[in-house]
Amino acid sequence: MPRPEPAAPTAAGHLFALLLHLLPHHLLGRLVHVVTRSEWPPLKDRLIRQVISRFRVDLSTALEPDPAAYPSFNAFFTRALRPDARPVDAAPDAVCCPADGEVSEAGVVTDGRLIQAKGWDYTLLELLGGDARLAADFDAGAYATIYLSPRDYHRVHMPLGGRLRRMVHVPGRLYSVNHLTTATLPRLFARNERVISVFDTDVGPMAVILVGATFVGSMDTVWAGTVTPAHRRAIVWDQAPPEPVVLERGAEMGRFNMGSTVILLFARDRVRWSDVLRPGEAVRLGERIGSVLAPTT
Repeated sequence: MPRPEPAAPTAAGHLFALLLHLLPHHLLGRLVHVVTRSEWPPLKDRLIRQVISRFRVDLSTALEPDPAAYPSFNAFFTRALRPDARPVDAAPDAVCCPADGEVSEAGVVTDGRLIQAKGWDYTLLELLGGDARLAADFDAGAYATIYLSPRDYHRVHMPLGGRLRRMVHVPGRLYSVNHLTTATLPRLFARNERVISVFDTDVGPMAVILVGATFVGSMDTVWAGTVTPAHRRAIVWDQAPPEPVVLERGAEMGRFNMGSTVILLFARDRVRWSDVLRPGEAVRLGERIGSVLAPTT
């Protein structure tokens, strides 16, 4: 089936895309990194109050509901939830949502391509940093893209239990990943900086991809700490980790130090998505978003 033609961007869309191209992405990321980690009360308290007000952030489920108790804006942004706030679906065949957010797209990799937004797509190979062997693991497999807005919980958890096979940091730009940019900038998720974590699970390989964005030049994993930005990089493994990393379904695996996007990949005929995974639908950490079809043999 031929792919639909991209919708023609508006004049405002063209202007916005041009401004994004001209921005010094990584410089801005470094500046934001410093500001968001400031522990000066007048600055950090004002930033926290503004975000709570503008984005209607709900702190009732936070482990620490008092905004003033956070030592920095980044500590607030990456806040923990109460243990009972996001129950993980306990059904053996459940694939659980990795984060709070909104579904951008979900489906099956077709002809080696994933949909970014209506009319825009990009290749699995470029998303995975040009690794043809890794791309073969997920060819014709299920994918889902979930956008985290500034109001959302920003820790990412395991959809299924698995053992870490490898982690790859792919350098790139830091374009915004909001609705306007996904509809305006082609190949957005394959151009932005990202951290690819590949796990071996009972149903075959699973990739959890953290995609950076404007002001999101810093992503963490629970086994390596801060992976980006480059000048603060901790450990980047492009092969098997030095120590085994085994995480259960629902366990935290990483976090964004501002909002961004998570992309999930599964092997062919291993996972079927639920009806909830429609573009624009809100999803919450721990809820069922799909079902396991078959274990590996």
